[in-house]
This record gives sequence, structure tokens and C-alpha cells, in this order.
Amino acid sequence: MITKGQKINDRYEIIRAIGEGGMANVYLGYDTILDRNVAIKILRGDLSNDDKFVRRFQREALSASSLAHPNIVEMYDVGEDNGLYYIIMEYIDGKTLKQLLKKRGSLTLSEAIDIMLQLTDGMAHAHSSYIIHRDLKPQNVMIKDDGQIKITDFGIAMALNSTQLTQTNSVMGSVHYLPPEQASGKGCTTKSDIYSMGIIFYELLSGSLPFKGDNAVEIALKHMRDPLPSLRDENPSIPQSIENIIRKATAKNPKNRYDDAKSMHVDLLTALDDERMNEEPYQYKYPEHEVDKKVKTKENVSLDDEEDDEEKEEEVATKITEKKDTGTNIFIVILIIIFVLLLLAIFTVFFILPKMSAPKDVAVPSCVGLKVSDCEKKLQQAGFEVETEIKTESSDQIEKNRVIRTDPEEGRSVKEGTVITIYKSVGEEVYTIEDYIGRNYIEVQTILETNYGLVVNIEKRDIDENDDKEYDEQEIIGQSLAAGSEVKEGDEITLFIPNIMDKFPDMNAEGWTIDDVNAFASEYQLNVSVEYQETTQYEEGKVISQSRPAGSSIYKGTSLRIVVAKKPEEKKPENPSGGNNDESDGSTDKEPSSDKDKKSN
Repeated sequence: MITKGQKINDRYEIIRAIGEGGMANVYLGYDTILDRNVAIKILRGDLSNDDKFVRRFQREALSASSLAHPNIVEMYDVGEDNGLYYIIMEYIDGKTLKQLLKKRGSLTLSEAIDIMLQLTDGMAHAHSSYIIHRDLKPQNVMIKDDGQIKITDFGIAMALNSTQLTQTNSVMGSVHYLPPEQASGKGCTTKSDIYSMGIIFYELLSGSLPFKGDNAVEIALKHMRDPLPSLRDENPSIPQSIENIIRKATAKNPKNRYDDAKSMHVDLLTALDDERMNEEPYQYKYPEHEVDKKVKTKENVSLDDEEDDEEKEEEVATKITEKKDTGTNIFIVILIIIFVLLLLAIFTVFFILPKMSAPKDVAVPSCVGLKVSDCEKKLQQAGFEVETEIKTESSDQIEKNRVIRTDPEEGRSVKEGTVITIYKSVGEEVYTIEDYIGRNYIEVQTILETNYGLVVNIEKRDIDENDDKEYDEQEIIGQSLAAGSEVKEGDEITLFIPNIMDKFPDMNAEGWTIDDVNAFASEYQLNVSVEYQETTQYEEGKVISQSRPAGSSIYKGTSLRIVVAKKPEEKKPENPSGGNNDESDGSTDKEPSSDKDKKSN
């Protein structure tokens, strides 16, 4: 357990926790050597023995350490200390873009463009270093009080020449900002980050997300299929040039997007020029959903050739007719006879004889349910060749090692001598359920539905209020079928994910009052306990601190303890005679202090 005052590598002192995540926790720390505050990211203790998470954690350090840019959080140090894997980063004293949007709703046009110029500049630098972020979202962009932004969390970033990540590239990242190619499992390119930046730009200007749904799968499908809603339909004051940038960045077909982040940055620089404000709407050069083009068939070619031959024959006949002399020129008549005989010979050789010797059309006999050896004999007796490799398929109707079907299928008329492929049954196909706890439910659902044909249900489950573990909203926390269970196509399985309602705000930084907390607790069904502390540093009634860190997940029934500022009571002057100043019976109106108040005094 990480405690306040603990030193990492005998150098970095822990001050307080500032963030929790599914893989690592982040602390505000102090570098005792360089005399500066730092952010310390530490891999959670329960994951430090898992090689997969250790490699991913180290990959974040490797990805970010090669990047030096004013809009990317700087990496200072990385290492391991007595089993604690840590990354030392630049500490950013500010808010995330998501926190800013929650407070403001939406930003002005100039504010949004300024943020996007910094974001595209930083990502252009990352892309030039062959690093794809893969999880760009407002939660991963910090903004300082002076307006400078910093891109954070390269935890699932990928090197462009990496080969070891291809099995997990498809579903990593936040579904609200997920590009269509990533949602469909086709992997990521630098254009995937451009799509995410386009969605962020849309959210900065509208204050809302373009695609919403009841679950992550529904949202991912909307990214793949539905057109992006028009900002100008909502707010006509937004220039067409701005909507064009968003439209180009969020194209479904990557071919229609910007070639790179630098191109998007350059386009933003001139977006508010007078000659561009009312430019024509951007039109996609390539179809958003490409289809196969129709090709000319062999039969069409053959028909065209026959028509050409007929035309040539008619032309020759016409020429012969024109040359025929109605007189008694015997020599010409003989030539005509020889030419006709020659045509007849050619027609016989090339048309009649091939048809006479061509293989007959024969219907493929049925072999369903037969032994493979019996099917081979039956096909050979019908005049067919049999493919030496016998292929297999699962079946819950055909007995094991018996023929399921043939290719071409039974009853189809094909030429004698055609090679027929036999498919035999391997029986009903059974799959073994694995332990999916801790994995991303979108990835698991895709595998089970696509590869195994299972019916996958997703249900939210409340977290025990005493469970201190921080869960990701897409993390599987339970499953209806235990690991090792055997299932077949069509069977059902339910995957349980945490009933995460939202993230805790920073109540102190946002100036919350006790009334704000009570309303918040009522909305999210929280159990709140309040302590008061006399202080002159904060306005009376304002929240000083909270037991649940800002940015941590909210679960139904979560316990929350807050400390509220209380104005110190004024001390009454002492009575010179030593008696009580009150003229009453000695009672006082002073409000009794709680034990906590006494301790704080």
C-alpha cells in the first residue's frame, strides 16, 4: 500500500493521491533531488505480478519517453523499486478537458480552435516519431490555467512498426471516440487518431457527444454506420469551414480524412479567414462504404466474340457475292466452291467435333450420411474426380465421420470429370468457456458472438461499497458460466460489468457547498457523512476535502465522507471579576463541537 511520505527509489516522496485507474494509480510527488513536484504513476500492486500488465505499463514509458513537445506530458524517469513499477512524469496543475466541459457545457469557437491547434501540433509530433496514441479523449488532455494543453496517458499507444500488439489493437480505447476501423477490428493508423480528434473538436463546440447508445457495442456500431450530425444544423453561426474540418477528420473511410495531423493543423490555421468562412461543404472523394465493382463475365466476352465472328462471316459472304460474276467465269465459281468447302471444314473442326467430344453434364449424386469411402465410389461411378483432401465441418445432425455435403453440392449439373470435394462431420462442435474476469467486455463479446455463435448478454452489477478496487467501465467483473464450462453454438452467457454511474468531481477545487453535496448524493444514491472543521482559509459551508478522490468511479451506495469549513467562534472577553459574562442562568448559545472539531482545534 502506498502511503503519504513514502519514498520511491529513495528519491520521490508521495504527497497525496490525485487519480485512480484500472491499471495504475497516480500520485502527486516531490522530487527531493531536483526540488520540484512530479506526477508518479504506479502500477497497481495486484497487477505487478502479471507480465502482460507490466509490459503494457513499460510500453507507456517507452512510447512517451521518445516524445519531447510542449503539448505532451514530459517523461522524467521510469523504474522498479521493491516490486513497485513506476513512471515519473511532469506534474500538470490543471483540469482535464472533460472536467472543463462538464463545468462550461461547451467552449467558444476561438477557445476550441486554440485547443485543437495545440492538440494537432502535439499529435503531429507523436506521429512523426511513429507513435499512435489510440485513446485520444478529453479525459486524456489536461489544460492549465494559462490555456496550454498537455496530452497524457500513452498507456495503450502503439509503435507503427510493432507486431506484438496486433491481437489487441481492435478494441482498445474509449468507445465514444473510437474510429470505425478500430471498432471493426481492422487495427489503427495515424488516421485513427485524426478521427478521435475530430470527435473531440465536435464535443468542444457542441458540449455533447455525436453518438450515444445504451451500451458500448451500440455506440461502436453508430461510429461505423451513422453519419455525423451536423453542427451547423444545431448552431448556424458556426462557419462552414469549421464543419468541413470536423467532417473531413471524422470520415468513416480513412481515405477521406486528412493525410496526417499536420495537414489538419494547417487547415485550422486558416479556418477563420474571410475567404474560407462560407466555403462549399466538404465532399468525400471516396465512398464512405466502398462496394465491389461489377466486372465483365467470361460468358459476356464469349458472346461478344461470337457476334464478331458472325459479323465477319457476313462481311466475307457479302464480298464473295459482290465478286460473283453472273457470266460464265468458271474459275471464279470453282474458287467459291473451294472456299465454301473450306468454311464447312473449319466449322466442323471447331464447332461440331468439340461438341461431340465434350464431356456431358451430369448431376452430382447425394452422399449425405454415407461413409466417405462409399461416397468416393458413388462419385467416381458417376464420372467425377474426387479431391484427395477430405475436409471437415461440425454438425449436430450428421453422425461423426459421415458425409455432410459435397462441393459442388448434390443435384447440381456439372461436367464429367469435375473434381468434387467431400466434407465429413466431426460431430457437434463444443467450446470451452474461459475466465474472462478483468478483460474488456466488447472484445470478449465480439469473440464469443463472431467465432463461436454464442448469445452474449451484458448486465451491470452493483459493486460492494466495501470494495476499494477501481474498475474500468468496460471491465468484466463476473460471468454466468464458470471457466471450463462447455457450450455450443446458440447457447447463452451473461457477462457482468460494474454499475459505474459517473466519476467523482473535485469538490474543493470547484467550490462545492454542503447543499451541492447533498444534491449530488441524492442523485447518485451515496451514503454521505459530514465533518466540520473551523478554519479561516475557506469560506464557511465550502467543502475542504473528500474521502473519494476526484476522477474515481461512482458506484451505487458508495460511502462518501466530506469535511466542511466552519467559521471559528469568536472568543468572548474575560469578565474582570472572573464571573460569567452572560446575565442568564449560565447557559451558552455556543454550538457544541464534534469530536472531529475538537481534534482539529
